[in-house]
Amino acid sequence: MADNYDLGVIGAGPGGYPAAIRAARRGMKVALVEAGQLGGTCLNVGCIPTKTLVAGAEVWRQLRRAADFGIRLAGEAAVDWPAMQARKDAVTAGLRSGVAALLKDAGVTLLAGRGRFLSEKQLEIVAPDGEAQRIEARHFLIAAGSAAAVPSFLPRDPRVLTSTELLALPQLPASLLILGGGVIGCEFACLFAALGVKVTVVERLPQILPAGDPDVAALLRRRMAKDGIVVFTGAPLEALESSGRLIGGRVGGERVEAEYLLVSVGRRSTADPLNLAAAGVATDEHGWIPVDEHCRTGNSSIYAAGDVTGGVQLAHWATAMGLTAVDNLTGVPAACRSDLVPGAVFTAPEIGMVGLTEAQCRERRIDCRVGKFPFAALGRAAAAGSTEGFFKVIAETSTDRILGVHLIGAHATELIAEAATAMQAGLSARQLGAIVHAHPTLAEGLMEAAGAVHAESVNIPLRIQSGAPGRRPGMLRKK
Repeated sequence: MADNYDLGVIGAGPGGYPAAIRAARRGMKVALVEAGQLGGTCLNVGCIPTKTLVAGAEVWRQLRRAADFGIRLAGEAAVDWPAMQARKDAVTAGLRSGVAALLKDAGVTLLAGRGRFLSEKQLEIVAPDGEAQRIEARHFLIAAGSAAAVPSFLPRDPRVLTSTELLALPQLPASLLILGGGVIGCEFACLFAALGVKVTVVERLPQILPAGDPDVAALLRRRMAKDGIVVFTGAPLEALESSGRLIGGRVGGERVEAEYLLVSVGRRSTADPLNLAAAGVATDEHGWIPVDEHCRTGNSSIYAAGDVTGGVQLAHWATAMGLTAVDNLTGVPAACRSDLVPGAVFTAPEIGMVGLTEAQCRERRIDCRVGKFPFAALGRAAAAGSTEGFFKVIAETSTDRILGVHLIGAHATELIAEAATAMQAGLSARQLGAIVHAHPTLAEGLMEAAGAVHAESVNIPLRIQSGAPGRRPGMLRKK
C-alpha cells in the first residue's frame, strides 16, 4: 500500500528542500526524497565547502599583507590544510543539521533513497539497503540536480578529478592542472594558487569566463598571472597521459603537467534513472527537462527546478524555481525570469554580474552607453587596501534602462545584489546614479558607474565618462 501525499519532491538540494518547506507550511502533505545528503551538491560538495576554503585562503592573503596595514605578526604563519578541511566539514555539517531541523519543523516527511517513477502519480523509492517502498502524490517536483561532466577522451585515472574529489584531498598537491577556465575552474585556480600550489588553466575558448564580460575576464587573467597562475586560452588540451606520478598533455605544442587534473568543463543531467517516460515527462537531446515559465514540465501535474532543467545552473536560481513551482501549485501565480539572475564568482578578486554584456547588446543590435568607475577612486577601497577592479553599468541609449552590470573587485559577490534589485525594479541608470549611498562604502562605486553613463560622476575625470561631450555611447574602455 503506497502512502499518499499532495507533493512529492525528488532531490533535497537548493531546488528541492526550500520548495518542500514552503509547500508544507502552506498546508500540503509533502514527501522529500533524497539519495544522498541533505543540501545536495551545493551544500556538500559545491558552493559551501568551496567558499569555506576560499574564506581560509583570503585570511591567508590578508595575513601576508599585514605589514601593509601596520600590523606585525609574532612568529611565522603557515597554511594548515587538514585544519582547513576540518573547518570546511564542520561548516557543512552544521548547515546540513539546520536544513534537517527546518524540514522537521515544517512537517516534511524525509524518505532516504533513489526515486523512480512508476506512473505520473506513483514513485518507487529504493533505500541504500535495497528495501523499496512506493508513494503516491497528486503532484511531483523534480529537483534532481546535475553531476560533473567528464569527457570520454580523458583517461580513467586516480589523478583525474572532479571538484568533488579535489575538495576531499587529504593534502595540498604541489601542482594542479585545470581543464576548463569557466567559473569553477577559475575559482579553484585562485584558491589553490593562494595556498602555494602551482596552477595551470587550459581553456579552449578565446577567453577565461567565456560567458562573462571581456573587460572583467581580462583583468582577472592579469591578476591570475600576478599570482603565478599559468593560463592557456584558444587551444585544447591534447595528448593527455598519466605517468602514475604526474598527469599532463600538450596545449598548442607546449607541454603541461601536474600532480592532478581537475575537470571543470560543465555539468551533465542526472534525470535518466528517474524513468521519466513512465510519468509522461520528456527530456531534450541532452537529457535536461524543459519547463515553462511556471516551472511546469510537459506533464501539467509535474514540475521541475534547478540544474535538471538545463538552464541557469546556480543554487539560488534552483531555489527560485522550486519556490515558483510551489507558488503555482498553491494558487499563487508566479513566473521565473532567468534574465536577471545574478552571478557570483569567488575568484581573487571577486566578480559579480547580472544581465547583458556589451557583446550581447551588439549581437542583439541594442545601442547602449557604458559607465565605468574604478575601485581605486573609492575612499573605502583605499582605506581597506582593496583598490583593484571596477564597476561597469550598461544602459540602453534610447530608454536609459539598465541592461547589465558587471563588477570585479572586493566584495563584488555581495555588491551585485543591489544591481539585480535595481534592474528588477526597472530603475534607469540616471535613477540609480541619483540614489544617495552611504560614504565611505564600496557600494558607492555602483552609484558612480551609473552616473558615469551620463557623464555625471564627479569623482573621475569627465573626459573618460561615457556621456561626456564628443564621446559616442558605449565608448568607454578603461582597462
